[in-house]
Amino acid sequence: MTAIATTDDLFFNQAGLDRGRVEGMVDDALNGADDGELYLEYRQSESLAWDDGRLKSAGFDTAQGFGLRAVAGEATGYSHASDFSDEAIRQAGSTVRAVLSGHGGTLAAAPVGTNAQLYTDANPLSAVPFEDKVAFLAAIDRYARAKDSRVSQVSASLTGEWRAVRLVRPDGRHAADIRPLVRINVSVVCRNGDRMESGTYGAGGRVPYDAYLQPEHWQHMVDEALRQALVKLEAVDTPAGEMTVVLGPGWPGILLHEAIGHGLEGDFNRKKTSAFAGLMGQRIAAPGVTVVDDGTLGDRRGSLTIDDEGTPTQRTTLIEDGILVGYMQDRMNARLMGVPATGNGRRQSFAHVPMPRMTNTIMTDGAHDPAEILASVDRGLYAVNFGGGQVDITNGKFVFSASEAYLIENGKVGPAVKGATLIGNGPDALTKVAMVGNDMALDTGIGTCGKEGQGVPVGVGQPTLRLDGLTVGGTATG
Repeated sequence: MTAIATTDDLFFNQAGLDRGRVEGMVDDALNGADDGELYLEYRQSESLAWDDGRLKSAGFDTAQGFGLRAVAGEATGYSHASDFSDEAIRQAGSTVRAVLSGHGGTLAAAPVGTNAQLYTDANPLSAVPFEDKVAFLAAIDRYARAKDSRVSQVSASLTGEWRAVRLVRPDGRHAADIRPLVRINVSVVCRNGDRMESGTYGAGGRVPYDAYLQPEHWQHMVDEALRQALVKLEAVDTPAGEMTVVLGPGWPGILLHEAIGHGLEGDFNRKKTSAFAGLMGQRIAAPGVTVVDDGTLGDRRGSLTIDDEGTPTQRTTLIEDGILVGYMQDRMNARLMGVPATGNGRRQSFAHVPMPRMTNTIMTDGAHDPAEILASVDRGLYAVNFGGGQVDITNGKFVFSASEAYLIENGKVGPAVKGATLIGNGPDALTKVAMVGNDMALDTGIGTCGKEGQGVPVGVGQPTLRLDGLTVGGTATG
């Protein structure tokens, strides 16, 4: 069954809305607007959490609603409700028309349609019985505790959702998408004497639960979380100062996402609040650095068949061999900047307006073998995994904590260190990339990006990178 057919059933047949009347109300509400749409959404979600040898919590939720948007120049009128009714849509139309007072716009052309389907439309929540999900979490707990006597606590969680969206434009065009999303997380705490350390591992994507419920998949997750915790038990303090930093492949791309990616979103550049504003066509990174945002990768957490304005996602090159060549655009910012939309208009839910957001942001492969990169460093830090971080979009300044890192001594990976932080700014860090590896990897499917109070699932990826002269904050004294 197609997304259009499924959402016909959800929003028109079951909800009792008449398609022709809805189209007429949207036409009336958005007459004279530059752009806009009615966004319909239905979502089922669940979460199960295991901790301290028992099921700690379990929840299931169903939500539905619509958002009606009218765009006039740089202004947006938006109204939303959880009631699928003619009256609610008419009231929303009266509200958003306030932004159109005195404005005589010409409606922007509808997005070009797509026949692509990047992920299954099957509902993961109903495919596996509740009892089997609980048994899966209990098996994780037993397996982790049996692996090592130092394991003192095991936490695991399983979350999933099935989201259906339908967009109705004032020109009568419709677009729809069905979006499954699952995620598994494992955390292991190990104790050695008075010292306790934790390790975590997660995975997810727009796939059924079956992708992770097989033992060969979840046991690897537990093994990795346990390995991280045991490594930290032996970690020494991090020396501080300016040094060469090697970033591992995959999840360390979160630094790229935060410190650089947000600065390449269209709204920040149109408003000239980004550190990269006005630099199109100029060198902003070292030669060999190419960065893309790709929403078309099959089954990935950050991928979308269409964005939340109905535009098909695409692979957008942002930086090519160090030169700034593109921004990520939603429809409004693209129109105001005189460039095409890139399929990056995203919203958290029907209660939120769309804005330019990343999908899967990736630094592509370079020419160097990872072993060659490590061997080139006399003294430095090898950061394999990251925890939290902060970034200021206006100047690109960032602080990131490394959850797993090692010293590099005479070209070899040395002891694990604790408390390492990376301090710098995105534009400057881009110029310090000295070597780019040939081992690009995507993260395992755990990213969530926040912007202006909205959270959306995203992906990151990169190969091994060497950055020269980055500031490392540490815990070593003397």
